[in-house]
Amino acid sequence: MQQHIAHMALVVRDYDEAISFYTQQLNFTLMEDTVLSETKRWVLVTPPGSSKTCLLLAKAANQEQLSRVGNQTGGRVFLFLYTDDFWRDYKSMQAKGIRFVREAEEQLHGTVAVFEDLYGNLWDLIEPKTK
Repeated sequence: MQQHIAHMALVVRDYDEAISFYTQQLNFTLMEDTVLSETKRWVLVTPPGSSKTCLLLAKAANQEQLSRVGNQTGGRVFLFLYTDDFWRDYKSMQAKGIRFVREAEEQLHGTVAVFEDLYGNLWDLIEPKTK
């Protein structure tokens, strides 16, 4: 048996602002943007070089969902973005205005820093140590 996670829903305030942030500031690729109804779209973005796992940008449909935008995990790091060149991406992200809330440091598993997305969700940027 083979399985993998295909998509992970990320609740957003607005489709277009989320697409803009992920494609312009994080260099993600817009894989799909399909209109499903007057208020709902199927929007998938993925990091450069990735093809199996996408973020599904899901616009909040009611007040309860809107209250979760930016805090889907109670303030914990939510997503982990692996890179093959930490310092290249770290400097590029800083230049594009990405806010790092924990500066870069060497840890047992690699070089890591924590940044916020446009809504305040926390991400790890990680270059894993080679064995």
